[in-house]
Amino acid sequence: MAKTRTGPEEFGRPVRRIMVGLLVLLLLAIFLLWRVDSPRMERFRAVLVDKVVPSFDWALLPVTKAAAMIDDFQSYTRIYEQNQELRRELQQMKAWKEAALQLEQKNARLLDLNQVRLDPKFTHVTGIVLADSGSPFRQSVLLNVGERDGILDGWATMDGIGLVGRIAGVGPTTSRVILLTDSNSRIPVTIQPSGQKALLSGDNSTLPPLDFIEDQDQVRPGDRVVTSGDGGVFPADLLVGQVALGSDKRLRVLLSADYGRLEFLRVLRSHDLAPITNSGGIVGPPLPPAVPTPLAEGPAPDAPILTPAGGTTTDVINGDPGESDPSAVIPQGDTGG
Repeated sequence: MAKTRTGPEEFGRPVRRIMVGLLVLLLLAIFLLWRVDSPRMERFRAVLVDKVVPSFDWALLPVTKAAAMIDDFQSYTRIYEQNQELRRELQQMKAWKEAALQLEQKNARLLDLNQVRLDPKFTHVTGIVLADSGSPFRQSVLLNVGERDGILDGWATMDGIGLVGRIAGVGPTTSRVILLTDSNSRIPVTIQPSGQKALLSGDNSTLPPLDFIEDQDQVRPGDRVVTSGDGGVFPADLLVGQVALGSDKRLRVLLSADYGRLEFLRVLRSHDLAPITNSGGIVGPPLPPAVPTPLAEGPAPDAPILTPAGGTTTDVINGDPGESDPSAVIPQGDTGG
């Protein structure tokens, strides 16, 4: 008994054959249409192209989009490569920028050290800061100039703008600078424009306080603070900083020197100041000159005065207390005539 074929494949095969046959006939007709060389067929072909080809834009759209995506992908690839190259160049430029900033800062400090206006009588020696104390209880730095450069204890040191401290310890090739912020630092200052005298005392902070101000009512934040020159420790009129009001309501000084970037320091030669040989010479006042003690009130030195030993005060002053002039002695008991 024969088996009935009713599956979908049995119906699809004839349909595909018919469609393939029609497609072959259509392509053969189009080929023949384009191969016939006739004026009428040429006009027919032109009209057919004008009618059919513009309506095929929808069919060409996927191809156009695919081509645009390929171009965009290639463009994005080039942009990514350029971006990576720019990143590498940016990293190199950052390193060069940091080096340039450091050189610019050093150059600015050296220019400040060379161009700052000081008293013409002062000469200076510029030194490089080798190291700092690294201790919260001592504020000092080490310079690469010492006895070979003629440095002496007590000389003032400045950066390009303001006072930094004083020399406190000199070696053959190095010297140590006690900063104004050190707790052992005490310098007399003048507050301008009021002219009030005060004492700048270091307390290991960036804003040292002002002590012993004559009249605080005449001092305002922002006033200029300079050295007074009292005591002969520092030259006068060296810039220290500006008055500022601290968080504890005390008058403090905002130092003009940049203590965060001390690289070069200028040591001022103070030839007119006596060199400091001990710490007592800094604090103790100078002793008054010796004054001879005057003689007791009495007759003039030329008038002889009797002494118990029979001599005169003239003989005593001249260093002969034991010898006397017999002619200058008045005999006792012979006072009557």
